[in-house]
Amino acid sequence: MALRNIARQAWIWKLLSFGLFFGAWEIAGQIPISLSFPPFGETFVAFLTMTFDGSFLAAYTQTVQPLVIGVVISSVAGIAFGVGMGLWRNVEWFTIVIFVILQAAPVAAIIPLVTYLYGIGLTSKVIAVVIMALPLIVLNCYKGIRHTSPSLLEMSRSFQGTRFQEIQKIILPAASPLIFAGLRLGIGAGFIGVILAELLITPTGIGDLITYHRSVADYPEMFADISSIIFLAAITLTALLKLELLVRPENRKR
Repeated sequence: MALRNIARQAWIWKLLSFGLFFGAWEIAGQIPISLSFPPFGETFVAFLTMTFDGSFLAAYTQTVQPLVIGVVISSVAGIAFGVGMGLWRNVEWFTIVIFVILQAAPVAAIIPLVTYLYGIGLTSKVIAVVIMALPLIVLNCYKGIRHTSPSLLEMSRSFQGTRFQEIQKIILPAASPLIFAGLRLGIGAGFIGVILAELLITPTGIGDLITYHRSVADYPEMFADISSIIFLAAITLTALLKLELLVRPENRKR
């Protein structure tokens, strides 16, 4: 009963925060603070209109393809590199500099170079997503593996556990919070990467809608386009959080 009341209170506070945010948006748009800043009501109507007339569906059909491919590549390669760097010093010394540089690199300056090398097709957009997402996943996985409690490792060795058992039973479960945190950060960065690619490489998908509505000064529609990206990203990250609660070892018996 107490847990149910806590959950209900949490939902109330969330709804209040949304109401406060959208109310402030409506007031700022009605003042207006800028001619290009529409009220929330107009943006919401534009969002519903483009949802039901198929504009968003057609746009995201093109946007989702490089996003999904890039995120899958980044997730698989990122976890593999991160775990390898955390377990073996030689792998760490050989690769960590590459991922630190990629994380610090200005992506908007790299994308034109990628376009020059690979053209304006799907490959360039996938690479843009990977450049954004991969370093975050790798470095978080690496830190999670490297910060495994030494006392747990000593316990495993004292019970004569094999190296495989040590990795499977102790290191990976202990690192899972940071691994999932890296996946969430990487997927969020992947959304940024695919939108940058669509704005800078070639106007397709949701990036094309943003560019078009900005060029004709349809600001409610432009803000609806941007809001749709945020909405889809929030749903994706929430789903990943729910998956984490299901697969994390400490949550399996709850």
